[in-house]
Amino acid sequence: MTAGDRTKSLVLLGRFGAPHGVRGEIRLQSFTSDPLSIAAYDGLTDKSGTRHFRLRAVRRQGKDMLVAQIEGVDDRAGAEALNRVELYVARDKLPAPEEDEFYIADLIGLRAQTPDGAEIGMIVAVRNFGAGDILEIAPTGQGESLLVPFTKAVVPTVDVQGERVVVEPPAEIEADREEKDA
Repeated sequence: MTAGDRTKSLVLLGRFGAPHGVRGEIRLQSFTSDPLSIAAYDGLTDKSGTRHFRLRAVRRQGKDMLVAQIEGVDDRAGAEALNRVELYVARDKLPAPEEDEFYIADLIGLRAQTPDGAEIGMIVAVRNFGAGDILEIAPTGQGESLLVPFTKAVVPTVDVQGERVVVEPPAEIEADREEKDA
């Protein structure tokens, strides 16, 4: 995926959950920094881009969980049909990220290199298990994916235009790698 492809790609903003009541309301998990801001996006689609959604209203139900009213969905059966449907928006409809902020979609597919330019692999996912973001890097050769904390200390350089990140693996990861190579 080139930088140009990334600007045309879809970005995941949320996921519908179970119906809420009998009048067509549905739970919506929002992945936007301000959960309520998902309602401001025009052009929400499913992953295929064939189904379009307009949120008529949203209200909080928890930290990142909302209850939403969807245009054209007026009963429980309609809401049930949307359970687990993910909501995407075209990448070019999103605002430019602030300095040192990145959209996950922009990171997927970037090459990971050491500070001296040696190829480590490619970023295949950004995970978060509660203690911060983690980059999953598929190795260039054989082997298991490498998981590294997505911090300034471990990933000092993110060059989206150059399609690469520089990774300075923590000492315990380096020691583990040397042990496997021995």
